[in-house]
Amino acid sequence: MNSINQLILYRQFQNKKCLEVMAETFNIMKEGGRLNKQQVDELYDCAHELTELAGKYGYEGNIWHCYLTHLLADNENSYSTACEIVGEISGSINEIALHDFRIFKGLFDCDLEELSKAMGTSHFRFLKEYESSNKNSKVFNRRIRDRICDLSRALADTKDETEFKQVLTQFYKEFGVGKFGLHKAFRIEHTETGVEIVPITNIAHVHLNDLVGYESAKKKLVDNTEAFVEGRKANNCLLFGDAGTGKSSSIKGILNEYYDQGLRIIEVYKHQFQDLNEVIAQIKNRNYRFIIYMDDLSFEEFEIEYKYLKAVIEGGLEKKPENILIYATSNRRHLVREKFSDKEEREDDIHSNDTVQEKLSLVYRFGVSIYFGKPEKKEFQKIVKTLAERNGIAMEEEELLLEANRWELSHGGLSGRTAQQFIDYLLGKKENTDAS
Repeated sequence: MNSINQLILYRQFQNKKCLEVMAETFNIMKEGGRLNKQQVDELYDCAHELTELAGKYGYEGNIWHCYLTHLLADNENSYSTACEIVGEISGSINEIALHDFRIFKGLFDCDLEELSKAMGTSHFRFLKEYESSNKNSKVFNRRIRDRICDLSRALADTKDETEFKQVLTQFYKEFGVGKFGLHKAFRIEHTETGVEIVPITNIAHVHLNDLVGYESAKKKLVDNTEAFVEGRKANNCLLFGDAGTGKSSSIKGILNEYYDQGLRIIEVYKHQFQDLNEVIAQIKNRNYRFIIYMDDLSFEEFEIEYKYLKAVIEGGLEKKPENILIYATSNRRHLVREKFSDKEEREDDIHSNDTVQEKLSLVYRFGVSIYFGKPEKKEFQKIVKTLAERNGIAMEEEELLLEANRWELSHGGLSGRTAQQFIDYLLGKKENTDAS
């Protein structure tokens, strides 16, 4: 009943030792056998592993159930990946999944109290009613913790493997599976095995409404992104303009806005453009919508990385996957640095116009370009007043604006970033005053 060697779909786990030890122990107990010293020692190793997992992710309650749920939520196999974002599927694989879930249901139903008695100790009771000592810690992602804990309770309450399958499949539909299911944003790293897409566990919870102004620019971005997540035609998008005007914040805002609809973002740096084909190969057949995000994108005249990007956007023989778009931010309208001398090289380069056009052609491969310009004085003051109100700063308007004007003159000029820095400065003064 609890033999994990009989699992078919759910066989490959990164953290399998505890599962093997606990499953074997429950089978010994079921058959009336006694535990030897080595088996007891291995169970203490499991207890250590479960408490470490609870500390890392903030799990509480029955942390044996949380561990099993973590394995199920993180396991990418032919069933779980087929169900991600879309839910129930058809075919023979459902019978195979039921077979595996019957085994997992048996593991959920095993009694930790009986395990403690079999070991001759009461120490293992804490695994059943574990209380986290750092519920508000910033070490782990509370959103992920809550989803795994809620799912573990729901799976424990199921009456059989059929209901177990329904609950877990609904989870796959709502949140997905594996790292793409549990996380919003990613970066890429080189490992011994090649290019790896790695979760970013702590991202800013910025929302589009947090960005004051730029309504027309935000609407263009939202319209394009909504079309993308809904499966309609959409374009690669370039957000360009002055520094500190909210380009990067807008990208973070749409991620938080559309994450629940299957949107994910992978941040790629310029020196990693040669890895783009490998990244795309890893995500093109998944049911999520991916934005490959390039922040502060620009190229000097001697840099050739932009050619990799051009080839990826349009230029290869393989059709661009429909679940992938490229969003970039830049302070330069044409991305590649231009000089007047580019137009004066006709004597040295017969095809100088072709050379210039090659440099400028990259920007034309972004179907949507959105301009974020520095605000006028009145717009800057409106941003300051709105942010002050949101943050509960009680100052006379005249004094507030006078201080804001002084601040911007010595801190980078008129921009949304300058306004936010000014508000943070006021909040810091207020906190220091309150503390004293």
